[in-house]
Amino acid sequence: MAFREVTMLEIREVLRRWLRGQSKSEIARQCGIARGTVRSYIKAGEACGLAPGHSAGDGALREEVLVELAGKLQPERGRPHGDGWQVCQEHRPYIVEHIAGGVCLSKIRKLLRRQRGALVSYATLWRFATAELGLGGGEPTVLLADGEPGKEVQLDTGWVGLLCPDLCGRRRRFRAWIFTPVVSRYRFVYPVFGETTQTAIEACEAAWRFYGGVFDVLIPDNTKTIVQTPDPLKPVFNATFLEYSQARGFVIDPTRVRKPKDKARVENAVRSTRRDCFDGERLLDLDHARAHALSWYREEYGLTRHRTTRRLPREHFEAVERPCLHSEPADEYDVPLWCTPKVHRDQHAQVASSLYSLPPRFKGRRLQARADRASVRFYDAGELVKVHPRVGPGQRHTDPADFPPEKMAYALRDVDFLVRRAAEHGEAVGRYASALLDSRLPWTRMRAVYALIGLAKRYGSARLEQACATALSVELIDVYRLRRLLELAPTQKPSAPSGGADKVVPIARFLRPAKQFALPFTPSTPNKDDDTKGENQA
Repeated sequence: MAFREVTMLEIREVLRRWLRGQSKSEIARQCGIARGTVRSYIKAGEACGLAPGHSAGDGALREEVLVELAGKLQPERGRPHGDGWQVCQEHRPYIVEHIAGGVCLSKIRKLLRRQRGALVSYATLWRFATAELGLGGGEPTVLLADGEPGKEVQLDTGWVGLLCPDLCGRRRRFRAWIFTPVVSRYRFVYPVFGETTQTAIEACEAAWRFYGGVFDVLIPDNTKTIVQTPDPLKPVFNATFLEYSQARGFVIDPTRVRKPKDKARVENAVRSTRRDCFDGERLLDLDHARAHALSWYREEYGLTRHRTTRRLPREHFEAVERPCLHSEPADEYDVPLWCTPKVHRDQHAQVASSLYSLPPRFKGRRLQARADRASVRFYDAGELVKVHPRVGPGQRHTDPADFPPEKMAYALRDVDFLVRRAAEHGEAVGRYASALLDSRLPWTRMRAVYALIGLAKRYGSARLEQACATALSVELIDVYRLRRLLELAPTQKPSAPSGGADKVVPIARFLRPAKQFALPFTPSTPNKDDDTKGENQA
């Protein structure tokens, strides 16, 4: 049976005319309702103490009187409960106990039938649990305040479209970084191919140029390109993006994991952007997609009245949020690269496919490196330990101070260093080393100079200086023959010391006092028989 809804305006109009003295027929004709309905309204008004000619007149139709009349005139809605509902009422404590224990309703229905012989349908049991026991009721939704203009902008990313087929008939998919200010909802879309930290920074730079300033707070989700370790209280940010936020002066406030309401203003923006902006469009490349997106959110989305704010997003942003933004960055941001390379056995670490030298104490360790357009910096526990100029991929930059000089001379083919080392043993030795290196390919003769310096360690600098002078006088430029000359040259014997009163006798090297010996020391005495025999023989 269908029931006709009774409105307050209809009840008020009928009773107002009745109180003024109009007949039931006249009221029914003018209001367009049946006379039986008019009689029921008048009967209910009389039950509430109303009558024609009431002293209060129309003022008697107070709000509480009309609510009482509507309750009497409108029949109860909803269907009556059946026998199953009564069964649920009888076993209410049993059902409440099992729900509190975490038992699902389908299992409770089976237990009622098996243990208590109560037959009830699942639909009736579910309606009883939701209506009487409060099961399944969600938490109330509290509208989040928009905050102050120019303070917060929310960020999301997702796949939004496909480019036109290439020569092989393949279509490349692209995604977009989508920015939505919390107050004005003036959306900005930046298409990219990949979700990386570099594209995130590029999108932010394009957004600040589009909006004409920087917001105070950026609210992204927990993408790895921005947040390395999500945490509700202390998230760990990507080092590159964190440095970028410090350079531009905004704060990162990521959402909680699997909490889409934390950025509700931009949560559905990916789907709506894909459907309204990119679906059905013929986009040749990424630049074409960015140009189309720029035209869309300026001319279409920006000039369409928002269903929540009831204002045009573009006009709303220009009037309310743009004056509250920080100044637009004047310079282009140099996106740095952070990594943790390992220092290998050759004392070089690889950063962006290039090699850079480090001191020997860091061999085998991992350091933190930061590379930008101009330089590469290495840090150990936050302390700067090395700075190199940036070189291209496949190249290396080696600092000679990181290696021993004798090894660097051979590695870098520094023949002048070898000449200086040889000259330390004598002027003739230096000239002999220069003569050895006098060649069109001097680094091929470096081993000969090393051998020359080895002769100084073996025979002494003085003998080598004399031998080199002799060899140079006859143009003997050969290390083997020079070594033969040193071997055959007579060694100079030390001259005997001159006699005299000032003669100094050197102390014996192994002289020890007598008490250190095991046997007593007995000085030798001359034999008398030997002396007599000698005299006789004489």
